[in-house]
Amino acid sequence: MSARWLLRRLLLVFYTLLVVSILVFAITQVLPADAAVTLLGENASVEALAAVRSRLGLNDPVWLQFWHWIAGVAQGNLGVSMRTGQPVGPTMLIALSRSLLLAVCSIGLMLVVAVPLGVLAALRRGKAADLGVGLVSYLGVSVPEFVTATVVLVVLADRLQWLPATGYVPLTENFWDGVRHLVAPVLTVSIVLVAHVSRMVRSETADVLSSDYVAAARLKGLSGRVVLLRHVLRNALLPVVTVVALDVGYLLGGIIVVEEIFAIPGIGRQLLVAIENRDLPAMQAGALIMAATYAFANFLADLAYAFLDRRIRYE
Repeated sequence: MSARWLLRRLLLVFYTLLVVSILVFAITQVLPADAAVTLLGENASVEALAAVRSRLGLNDPVWLQFWHWIAGVAQGNLGVSMRTGQPVGPTMLIALSRSLLLAVCSIGLMLVVAVPLGVLAALRRGKAADLGVGLVSYLGVSVPEFVTATVVLVVLADRLQWLPATGYVPLTENFWDGVRHLVAPVLTVSIVLVAHVSRMVRSETADVLSSDYVAAARLKGLSGRVVLLRHVLRNALLPVVTVVALDVGYLLGGIIVVEEIFAIPGIGRQLLVAIENRDLPAMQAGALIMAATYAFANFLADLAYAFLDRRIRYE
């Protein structure tokens, strides 16, 4: 892995973000929303609306508006919310940290559960363990998140009363209470991820187990544990890295239902509020931050590929 390859990958990330910023700005420009009306209300006078449009630069050409916006983004200024009048950057970054906490905990639990289940199913192909893991996987993939969330709430919060039903408590304020509030949403998200990833691990592990180099390793007299850890898992887990990187994008934008049900003020929920209120700067900032996080996750996935499989060379 050369420094030249790293530089090329980083440039690709910046290029992706530039394209995304253009698309996000273009989409928000064609939305049926008037920033001046959003700020002042529908009963504002024509003169007041014209003054606001002039102050915000809405009368400038679109290309000039984009230049001013992207220049501000480059300096860390993501704009001011039309709804609250506060800078949207700090608000969105705090919301992103909450969503990332939920995502990291969910992915961690998923890896702890899904990888052993997938390997067990591959080692017991056609047997009860394989059929059981397959059944659980199909159920987890087919059941929507809101149904899973409802079941978790009814069982753990209502019937057993082990966990709080909804709400979010920062870990810095009260660590244990914050953990208790995270358990239910993490379980809800992890069920879907475990179902998806365990099937992939099972398929990839089964393919690697039937490969020639694994058979050769066994003929050399290596123990089953050594073969599994050194030869099978190292190659079977490569596609899982890609899936985890893709799941980051899903977890940031696709679990808005979970954030709504459990009242977690994550970035998906903040973006939904911005859309409902036609808050264009917040919409632009939220979409751009999510895209940047997703692009960086894919960059880390490429690094993990090179670490797990040294046969990969980047010239």
